[in-house]
Amino acid sequence: MTTADLGPPIPPVGRRTRRLNIGGVPVGGGAPVSVQTMTTTRTADVDATLQQIAEVTAAGCDLVRVAVPTPDDAAALAAIVARSPLPVIADIHFQPRYVFAAIDAGCAAVRVNPGNIKKFDDRVADIARAASAARIPIRVGVNAGSLDPRLLAKHGCATAEALVESALWEAALFEEHGFGDLKIAVKHHDPQTMILANQLLAESCDYPIHLGVTEAGPMFQGTVKSAVAFAILLSEGIGDTIRVSISAPPADQVKAGNHILQSLGLRPRKLEIVSCPGCGRVQVDIHRLASRVEAAFEGFPHPLRVAVMGCVVNGPGEAREADLGVSSGNGKGQIFVGGRIIRTVPEHLIVDALIEEALALTQQADLHETGTTP
Repeated sequence: MTTADLGPPIPPVGRRTRRLNIGGVPVGGGAPVSVQTMTTTRTADVDATLQQIAEVTAAGCDLVRVAVPTPDDAAALAAIVARSPLPVIADIHFQPRYVFAAIDAGCAAVRVNPGNIKKFDDRVADIARAASAARIPIRVGVNAGSLDPRLLAKHGCATAEALVESALWEAALFEEHGFGDLKIAVKHHDPQTMILANQLLAESCDYPIHLGVTEAGPMFQGTVKSAVAFAILLSEGIGDTIRVSISAPPADQVKAGNHILQSLGLRPRKLEIVSCPGCGRVQVDIHRLASRVEAAFEGFPHPLRVAVMGCVVNGPGEAREADLGVSSGNGKGQIFVGGRIIRTVPEHLIVDALIEEALALTQQADLHETGTTP
């Protein structure tokens, strides 16, 4: 097997939406699904915010959102936009005046939460006019935790139907004023409610949809909840951007999102580590070995599949199927490259041997692509 065998990403099928341009990143209309996150710094701290944006850029982020809760945050937007390597989306709550500040600062898009912006419906005409003049999209983000009180009273709680009704009501207001460059998000902490809400939304409009299980939880729980919901919806062609809203640093949210898309064939694979869970047959600390391999390959830029196996049952077969791998036991490891055993090394040299062979493989691939010989 070669790196080429990992194959190209498989585009989503089924739902066709209007296309948006968010700071040069195409969203909807058949464009690849984008990964986004949100900074956790105070936006007014320009240097800290830009440092975090650099970190999420390195992790593979496509779009970044920054909170704008204060006048100082709004004042910092222009400096952040000017120096950010990613399109910056302003996240606006409570005060509609910050929408106009974000547009004036050159943000690539603005996210508004109609449920908690004062007299939002009264300001839609002005927002639509300003966004249209600046040619930037608006994301209407409806969350279960901040649903319009009128809809809470009508539905009794934040049901899937209530979330969709709120989003479509606000979208209709923008459309009345001639503005249709909208992206919609309907979020809930419960994956089943979130899935139903997005399915209902997709049936009712052709707006691009942002997916997120809001307040998903800690790393393990939140990633699982997000992956389950995203897999179901993306397999139905629903979803144009995603955020894994876990209680973890933004770069980890991005990494989780990329791994989900790669697992679904919606993003080109990079490094993939295949490792066994461990059992009574294993003669090596497979958890420690897999962690050491993962750490050693952190940031490796080439799309290799690396198998880290711990016994003779599935180990040789998985190692043969990977670009390179190791089948471990009895204090040593058999190193596989391209399905063949090329050497056996002591256990403490396994990680070094895998790195050496990975570099040799990628060098050979580079030489092949350029048509040169060593």
